[in-house]
Amino acid sequence: MKSLTRSTCAAMLACAAWAPLSSHAVEVLNEGFGKVSNLSGWSQLNNSMPPGTAWFQGYTDAFSAQSGPGNSYAAANFLGAAGGMGVVDNWLITPTLSLSGITTLSFFTRSEGASGFSDLLEVRFASGSGTTPDDFDTLLLTIGGEFAFPAQWQQWSAGLTVEGEGRFAFRYLGDASTLSYVGLDTVRVVTAVPEPSSYLMLLGGLGALGASARRLRKGAAQDAAR
Repeated sequence: MKSLTRSTCAAMLACAAWAPLSSHAVEVLNEGFGKVSNLSGWSQLNNSMPPGTAWFQGYTDAFSAQSGPGNSYAAANFLGAAGGMGVVDNWLITPTLSLSGITTLSFFTRSEGASGFSDLLEVRFASGSGTTPDDFDTLLLTIGGEFAFPAQWQQWSAGLTVEGEGRFAFRYLGDASTLSYVGLDTVRVVTAVPEPSSYLMLLGGLGALGASARRLRKGAAQDAAR
């Protein structure tokens, strides 16, 4: 019986060790940019020299949104630097998100496709509630630059493992004379959350182990008293 009890505990502990890996995906952000001027929890930083226009509502004259009404996307262009002269460094930053385990960011982006220009977009991450560019020290993606920025809507994704709060940032940058116009749409963040059953399995395994240990100690004490 003691052997059976120990074997049962061992099996439950093995399950408990595995259980925390069981999780389900939870969407913590889904933004379609219906109104860029009224985004909940989002923030903007325009570090361009000299600073000009921040991210703005998309223009259907350039192209239509990836999803939803024609202008329902966020856009940035060379006017991020005042008058289109200087260096653009224009940030659009997600709300602070609660993340747990494997986290995936996905979004769509495209450029106007004008020849002779070289748009550039960086995607960055900051742990906690990052508020300054220096906080976003994790570079996840670089789109454009040496390679052509997609001229049609294209989906991109990046994954990382995070426990705690964090924010993602879209940074449009470059010499204003080399930039044209880009759009951003359908930004989603999905994170893994442990299943409640995982915690129940862990507690069950630890409880069985404690009960077994108490029975074994009691039996050993009885044997010694005989």
